[in-house]
Amino acid sequence: MRFGVYALGEARGDVELRSLRVEALAKAAVGLSGLIEGLIGEDPGNPDLWLWLGRTRVEEAWRCRPDARARAVQAAAYTSYARTMRSAREPLMRAASMRPDDAVPWEAMLWLALGLDLDREEKDALWDEVWRRCPTLYAAHVARVVHLSPQWGGLPEEMFDFARVSMATAAKEDPRAALLPLAYFEFFVQERSGIIKGTSSWFTAEEIRDVEAAARRWFEGDRPHPRTIEAHNIFGAAFHLADARRPARQHLSRTYGRSSSLPWTYLGTDEVGQYAKACRHLNLIAS
Repeated sequence: MRFGVYALGEARGDVELRSLRVEALAKAAVGLSGLIEGLIGEDPGNPDLWLWLGRTRVEEAWRCRPDARARAVQAAAYTSYARTMRSAREPLMRAASMRPDDAVPWEAMLWLALGLDLDREEKDALWDEVWRRCPTLYAAHVARVVHLSPQWGGLPEEMFDFARVSMATAAKEDPRAALLPLAYFEFFVQERSGIIKGTSSWFTAEEIRDVEAAARRWFEGDRPHPRTIEAHNIFGAAFHLADARRPARQHLSRTYGRSSSLPWTYLGTDEVGQYAKACRHLNLIAS
């Protein structure tokens, strides 16, 4: 646990790395938030601990979220889920107040807002807080795409417009080009869930040309972005599902055997299994 505190403290000067690390540490600490509370008891003035606690509670809530279709018969489970999600707000606000320039607590609150289905005005206000502090933060843009998606009550046009504008204003080394295929995944889950039967039924020819154009806008550069692996997963999955083997191999080979939750959770609950299945199909070794 103390290594986690060190890792977050070390990343205070790199908002992208800090965002990635707190996400990974929170997922690893699901079920162990009490231990983080114990560390806070020893060092209550440490903003990294409050950030870690808040993001861990968000992840703990998502992990126990009941199926929406079963909420009528799982009222107690949904109440527990909502209580856990709401409990993340205070530690995240403490972290934000201790480091007013830190965008990462506000990014975490974007996922809290999604989980609690807050109204659009509140979601927009949280996005503004992130954008004022770091207008290029990758994970916050991912959250914003999800907020604007039809699956969560948004409009497809607004979601795609946001993804395109973000991509167009990003530097060539910035992986936000992956927001476009991500928007397609969000769109497909809601709008084509009943007609997707296999890999060839995900993308039309026109849609995959759109993804190809986005991929050409992005160049890793000499110093990969902390979210490079995730972006390659998103592009690789999109090309795999479009039966475009060559670009799928190019992107998935650049993941070096490391899957990311997005986009593989769109294909099923076993994200690692879905990733490995795609790699086998492409004759790549997923370690």
